[in-house]
Amino acid sequence: EKGYETGEHAPGLKLGGCGAYKAAHHIIKTHAKVWHSYNNTWRREQRGMVGISLTSGWGEPVDPHSQTDRDAAERYIQFHLGWFANPIYRGDYPEVMKNYIGKKSAQQGLGTSRLPTFSVQEKTYIKGTSDFLGIGHFTTRYVLQKSFPFLQVSSYHTDHDLAELVDPNWPAPGPKWLYSVPWGFRRLLNFIKTQYGNPLIYVTENGVSETVQCPQLCDEGRIQYLKGYINEILKALNDGVNVKGYTAWSLLDKFEWNKGFSERFGLYHIDFKNKNKPRYPKASVDYYKKIISANGFPNPREVMS
Repeated sequence: EKGYETGEHAPGLKLGGCGAYKAAHHIIKTHAKVWHSYNNTWRREQRGMVGISLTSGWGEPVDPHSQTDRDAAERYIQFHLGWFANPIYRGDYPEVMKNYIGKKSAQQGLGTSRLPTFSVQEKTYIKGTSDFLGIGHFTTRYVLQKSFPFLQVSSYHTDHDLAELVDPNWPAPGPKWLYSVPWGFRRLLNFIKTQYGNPLIYVTENGVSETVQCPQLCDEGRIQYLKGYINEILKALNDGVNVKGYTAWSLLDKFEWNKGFSERFGLYHIDFKNKNKPRYPKASVDYYKKIISANGFPNPREVMS
């Protein structure tokens, strides 16, 4: 969407209303081809696994008793996660995406939907092409219905017919888009379990950057974020969600898309001004080490021998 719709990321194309859908269509078909290639040629010998990693927030209805808000929250998830996961796990784009984009395309006088279609053969070829689902997750939004007039320039964002809100009480230790809402992760994981037949899940990205640089590298906000989100994954495990592994994002401060080196997600601080780029552990390193060594939260009463 940022590469082919808004042009914020490389390759910087501004193909409003259709570019992101076309790019995603090719990604899904290419993913399936790679999976089949591995399945047919290498799996018997190597016994490896091929999956896809998808990043998605969670959308919570502003009013859980309002059907329109619940529908809007459902659209939020389907237009983010379902866009890719539904073809791979169920054989086609989510019905709500096909309906909304098709309806808006017709209102614009287009003969066909801006959302490409899969042939019957492609649907069969794509369905089931994932041995595990990688999930990147960072934050949550409250969602409500918002209708966009069809005279507007078409875009992925206006196709949803929804507005996103945040709770001002949610902690925001990092960039302005990343609020810490741990309970959203458990709900997202349970949604995956229900929608896609409880697939094997690896959490491939989860973390937060810091906006205020603490000279002593005391990233307390990151520690609280990791604690909250890992705790919700443990709750999801108790719910029966098939989470196999977790990866904090990220080991080192690094180049972060169009934000460059200004957003620091690393457990280790990098001094980018020094030509040798020395690395310094933040406080979260010690905390995360304890979680790894305990394979969970360490017991505060346990005496270290």
